[in-house]
Amino acid sequence: MAGIVCAIRGGPDSRPTIDKAFEMARQSGLPVHFLYVVNLDFLARTASSRIQVISQEMRDMGEFILLSAQDAANAAGVEADGTVRDGNVLDEMAALCRELDADYLIIGVPKLQNEENVFSHEQLPAYVEHLRSATGAEVVMAGGETA
Repeated sequence: MAGIVCAIRGGPDSRPTIDKAFEMARQSGLPVHFLYVVNLDFLARTASSRIQVISQEMRDMGEFILLSAQDAANAAGVEADGTVRDGNVLDEMAALCRELDADYLIIGVPKLQNEENVFSHEQLPAYVEHLRSATGAEVVMAGGETA
C-alpha cells in the first residue's frame, strides 16, 4: 500500500504539515497516513511509578490528535488514517514508511531555535538524508521544499 506518511505532534505547528499532506494527496490521489509517536525517553531518568499512566495518557492524546487530523482530511476530501506508535520518532517514521512502501514522507520544519524540537535546523539535512535512504520515500518539508 503506497501513500503519504505525515508525521504530526499536534497543535498549531502541525497545521502546515497537515495542509501539505492534503495538497499532495489531492495532486497524487494517494491516501494520507498520519503518524503520532509517543516518545518517553525524557522520563528514562526518573524513578516515577507513573510512567505507564503517562504513556497511556500520551497515547490517548495522540489518538485524539489523529482523529482531529482525519476529520480535517475528510472535510478536505482526502482519504486518511492514523497510527500511534511508541518509540524513537525517527525510527518510527522510517518503519511506517517501509511498511506502507510510502511514496512521500512529510515532516514539519522546526521554527524556533529556542524551542525543543525533534529535528534542529543543524540536524535536519542529516535526518532527511537518513530517512530518504532508509525508506526510499521522497521527504517533503512542510514549508513545501523537497528535501
